[in-house]
Amino acid sequence: MNTSLLLSLTFAGLFLGFAQAQTQPTSTPESLTGLEGTISLSPVQGGPTRQGSSDSKPATNMAFEVKQGGRVIGSFQTDDHGQFRVSLKPGYYTISRKDWKASIGSYGPFEVDVSEGKMTKVHWDCDTGLR
Repeated sequence: MNTSLLLSLTFAGLFLGFAQAQTQPTSTPESLTGLEGTISLSPVQGGPTRQGSSDSKPATNMAFEVKQGGRVIGSFQTDDHGQFRVSLKPGYYTISRKDWKASIGSYGPFEVDVSEGKMTKVHWDCDTGLR
């Protein structure tokens, strides 16, 4: 192969590689926008708080719904440690325990603003109503 043909093919390959690199998306993945955190329950037993024992625990495997403008737009469930992560578009949301009908206890609504391009971190405490 002669040198000019080899040089031409090398430059053509470099140009195509550069053009391919320029067409890759540069936007932030949607999965990086949303809400993550933990939800706790307190108090976990009736009566006065006992010295040396915790009066709260994680809200494990509990379903919550996400509302925007009074309309349910999604839901999530906490894990065994009361943690959750949910992808949401930027905006203002209220979060409450899903299908909660009991007269005691308070499981939201929690209000949150989600910003574009980041996971908004929260920690919420639910009142079990035990006294």
